Amino acid sequence: MESLNGMEVFVHVAQTRSFIATGRVKGISSSAVSKSISRLEDRLGVRLFQRSTRSVHLTPEGEVFLERCRRIFDEIQAAEDELLSMTEQPRGRLRIGLPLAGGLMLPMISDFMQRYPEIELDLDFSDRLSDVIDEGMDVVIRGGELNDSRLISRRLGSFRLCLAGSVSYFGKHGVPVRPDDLATHACLHYRYPSSGKLEQWPLKLKTATLGGHALPSTMICSSLEALLFLVEEGRGIACLPDFAIRNGLSHGQLQTVLDSYMSRITTFHVLWPSTRQMTPKVRVFVDFITEVFNQYLVKKNK
Repeated sequence: MESLNGMEVFVHVAQTRSFIATGRVKGISSSAVSKSISRLEDRLGVRLFQRSTRSVHLTPEGEVFLERCRRIFDEIQAAEDELLSMTEQPRGRLRIGLPLAGGLMLPMISDFMQRYPEIELDLDFSDRLSDVIDEGMDVVIRGGELNDSRLISRRLGSFRLCLAGSVSYFGKHGVPVRPDDLATHACLHYRYPSSGKLEQWPLKLKTATLGGHALPSTMICSSLEALLFLVEEGRGIACLPDFAIRNGLSHGQLQTVLDSYMSRITTFHVLWPSTRQMTPKVRVFVDFITEVFNQYLVKKNK
């Protein structure tokens, strides 16, 4: 068992090229990861990684060993999947990747836990697609365009991005009726944590600049929850998904502006690796989330 644990840590390091990232996935410290790799190298009598202060790379011996380890773990996973398929009882640990805007998903996750109490959930919030294969996720939910042939996807539903502010904010500063009016408003922006890029407000006619000037950047943050909180506090206007402001709109606290100028509709998909047999726990999750997802989205007027 110790050998398998050491091999599993080795595979994660080989995939992530990072002791820190591996420790985060495994729930241990980076020093514990380093010691595990050192013990494995001592037992095998070869160097598996070339280490520097900035990077970790496989040696030629490490490349050979990685291929063998992958075959071993594929066989173990196939054996478990075969037995689970025979019992048809959805149980065991299910690793789910959820988008950073995970507030929409949490009520669904809660309902799923109630329906399938024997499935243990391991939730990871991220906007990366690489985590499905590279970090061993069983299933993920993502929005936007998909182009990874290694993944099977099923459409869940769509949402639109809105420019929103509080009623109190607009009462003090006025309601913008044209994109150019945003130049005199407090604009709160979202930065993607994975890339560091600002999310562009999807205004029609590519109104990225107003009268030759960029949109004001009163505040920038990498948390949608923080962005929503500041909007509700009356600190400015932000670009937010409609499901995030549904409650604020229904209670008359928030309002949207420039709706006719907004152009982006995004679709959520649930995805899982095409290279693996679909286990009962993955199947019931995919079926469940497909069944209930639209109930939590904002109803579109026909």
